[in-house]
Amino acid sequence: MIYYLYAVIVLILDQITKWLIVKNFELGETRSVIGEFFQITSHRNKGAAFSILQDQRWFFVIITTFVLTGIIWYLNKIRKEPGKKLLSFALGLLLGGAFGNFVDRLLFGEVVDFLQFHFEIGTVIDYIFPIFNIADSAIVVGVSLIFLDSLLAWREERRGQTHELDGSGNRQ
Repeated sequence: MIYYLYAVIVLILDQITKWLIVKNFELGETRSVIGEFFQITSHRNKGAAFSILQDQRWFFVIITTFVLTGIIWYLNKIRKEPGKKLLSFALGLLLGGAFGNFVDRLLFGEVVDFLQFHFEIGTVIDYIFPIFNIADSAIVVGVSLIFLDSLLAWREERRGQTHELDGSGNRQ
C-alpha cells in the first residue's frame, strides 16, 4: 500500500507545481534560479519526450491507459514478495509520474513543462536540456531504479550459480 502512497505524492507534487507555473508564469516566460544553469521556463508539450509525436493526444491517452493498468497489475503482483521493495518503489514512482502527465493530456491536451537546465563549459559544450517536469523526473528515476533492480537481481542470480559450482567448474 505504501507504494501507492509514493505514486500519490508524486502526482500531487507534479500537479501543484504545474498549477503554480500556469497561474504565475506567462507561456514562454523564464526566471533564473541558478544563473543560466537552472531556470524555470513555462512551456507546453503536446507530444512525448523531446516533443516527439506532437499533437497525438488520444494516442498518448490510450497508450498511457494500458501502461497505467500494467503498472498497477504488476505492482499488485509483486509488492508483497520478499526482495521486491526497490522494484515496488520504482513502480510507484513510475505510476505517479505517468499518471501526472496522463492527467494533463486528458484534461488539457498538453503537458506543462518548466524545469530547464543549460550546460555550458566554455566553447566546448553549450547544451540546453529539453524542458521537463516533476512527473518526467519520477518516470526517469523509476525506470533507472527498475534497471538497477534488474542488475542486482542478475548479479544475485549469477552469484547463486557460482556457488553451485565446485572447484573444478562443475556443478555440484
